[in-house]
Amino acid sequence: MTENVPSDKTLDNSLALLLEGYQFIQNRCRRYESDIFQTRLLGEKVICMSGEEAAKVFYDTERFQRKGAAPKRVQKTLFGENAVQAMDGEAHKKRKLLFMSLMTPERQKSLTDLMIEEWKKSAVRWESKDKVVLFDETQEMLCRAVCQWTGVPLKEEEVAQRASDFGEMVDAFGAAGPRHWRGRQARARAEKWIREVIDNVRSGTLDAPEHTAVYKMAFHQNLDGKPMDTQMAAIELINVLRPIVAIATYITFSALALHDNPEYRKKLQSDDENMNQWFVQEVRRFYPFGPFLGARVRQDFTWKQCLFHKGQLVLLDIYGTNHDPRLWDEPDKFRPERFKDWQGSPFDFIPQGGGDHEKGHRCAGEWVTIEIMKASVDFLAKQLDYTVPSQDLSFSLVRMPTLPKNRFVMSNVRQRSDSTLNQKGH
Repeated sequence: MTENVPSDKTLDNSLALLLEGYQFIQNRCRRYESDIFQTRLLGEKVICMSGEEAAKVFYDTERFQRKGAAPKRVQKTLFGENAVQAMDGEAHKKRKLLFMSLMTPERQKSLTDLMIEEWKKSAVRWESKDKVVLFDETQEMLCRAVCQWTGVPLKEEEVAQRASDFGEMVDAFGAAGPRHWRGRQARARAEKWIREVIDNVRSGTLDAPEHTAVYKMAFHQNLDGKPMDTQMAAIELINVLRPIVAIATYITFSALALHDNPEYRKKLQSDDENMNQWFVQEVRRFYPFGPFLGARVRQDFTWKQCLFHKGQLVLLDIYGTNHDPRLWDEPDKFRPERFKDWQGSPFDFIPQGGGDHEKGHRCAGEWVTIEIMKASVDFLAKQLDYTVPSQDLSFSLVRMPTLPKNRFVMSNVRQRSDSTLNQKGH
């Protein structure tokens, strides 16, 4: 390691990471006045980086690879073992193109339209309820929509369990103890379910149109021309289902943003499509989602006077980069208008990772995330009247992932009757 690069003096910072959460990397970058520092996590020497220039280096595929970066405990809960997130080279490109083929503008619109229908149906049900827990409801809405969109059969009596399982997989990230084990149990249930679905598609028992994700996963061929085994096909199909259900977190934070910044409700009701886009992007920038991403050094190189050794684990600060005062004026203020003149790059705004969508590791579902969020914000601002009762809406930057403590409770939900505020198509 290079002596000129700041280094934590403690024997191991694993506990500090759990105690500081999203701000672990940011805190040290400020302390050392450096975009890069060295530390030790779980007994392993690790380099942590933050900022736009760090992101550019991190997404250089000549310097970094994803294989071996995600700990097994994360693979066994969040991603699934040996999935697309852990692949590199031509194998990764081919698998990534499979995911990108699902995200054409037409297919994105189809999923967004299904979600709008879920909003309309839910709004009717909510009128007869004393209270609604928005996070739980949106998880179930998204689960219904994405299963219909992918061609995965889902019985209504299964919705709550399946949606909860996808949520538990995400919640297990950065967790130890009960949360981690709940995530593993949830993944085991989901994989068993989806393996049966894949088998049924392959045997012809389940009819699946060729454009659906379930069909494409069932019959996708690897570089060797052979189809994925049933387990891997199930894992990758879950990697379509789970991230869509995880948009519930962003929708919940969107509702919190509307509550904390009520002036934007009127601005969103003005039918200015730009404001909807800016609002959604600011939610993705401002509120915590992914704390950091990991990769391993492909070959020795030097950057910022630091020698990166082959095989070494490197963490890129996602949350800190999205709050970097060099990139964002008053980064700790919620201000959607900042995106009015934002030119941006694939490396300064990275809520779901950075780099290139098709060739790199940037999230294939980022575009559809934005569209579903826009439709949801539109519905919340224009279609619903509701009361936000007294509750704890704070969220912890220590807990990873985080969420408003009471998951955003609404009461007295009523559909708006004003015809000028009718939902518009997307």
